[in-house]
Amino acid sequence: MCSNYQPVTRKDRLLKFFGVERERDDAPVDTWPTGLAPFIRLAQEGSGNRRIVHDGVFGLLPAFAKELAYGRRTYNARSETVHQLPSFRDSWRRGWRCIVPAEVVYEPFFAHDTAKAERWAIYQPGAVPLGIAGIYTQWTHPEGHELFSFAMLTVNADDHPFYSRFHRPGDEKRMPIFLDPEDYDAWLACPVKEAPKFFRQWTGELLAEAAPLPPRAPQASSVRTSRPQAPPPPAPPPPEQDGLF
Repeated sequence: MCSNYQPVTRKDRLLKFFGVERERDDAPVDTWPTGLAPFIRLAQEGSGNRRIVHDGVFGLLPAFAKELAYGRRTYNARSETVHQLPSFRDSWRRGWRCIVPAEVVYEPFFAHDTAKAERWAIYQPGAVPLGIAGIYTQWTHPEGHELFSFAMLTVNADDHPFYSRFHRPGDEKRMPIFLDPEDYDAWLACPVKEAPKFFRQWTGELLAEAAPLPPRAPQASSVRTSRPQAPPPPAPPPPEQDGLF
């Protein structure tokens, strides 16, 4: 399960890797549940399946949610139950699917059964961002304004050669659904009954390294990660190090 990641916020990288235009250009900032981050969806009907980018709350807020804090437990949706759980089923039934662009995702790593969790950064070689399958909705705040919100979809990773090494020993292993770029449009536009064909483990290469939070960090939603950052163009790949997975 992914509760912490670094979104793609640079407009040049969103355009290059995801084909969407964003007016604002932000430095990447680590995001936690209820934080704001970009997500990608299809424009309204009649626009020719054009991708657009919005800012949304990380943690899906269904219509019945009474406060923003509800998103602290709905940031991940299990692919096995997304169609039936009350928090997610309306978005799934309506085909409100999205792509969550991520520079890196963070997962807990345990060196052995009694070790404390270490935060590790997971990313693709060559500074290529990850496109994560998600669902979204639009929520009306009690004060009256509307917000988009989204959740990442996950699959079982007990037998995955890379992701099975994360999370607490003895717990089920889960991983986000990373999409191949050639599948972005199909994921966003296909009929609901066809969408489960994308519920599969990632088979591409992934790299990982320790990425502890700085001591005495401010609120998690404003912590800036020290690496790997999205560098100014041209973007060099993160350096490989000995001892990585």
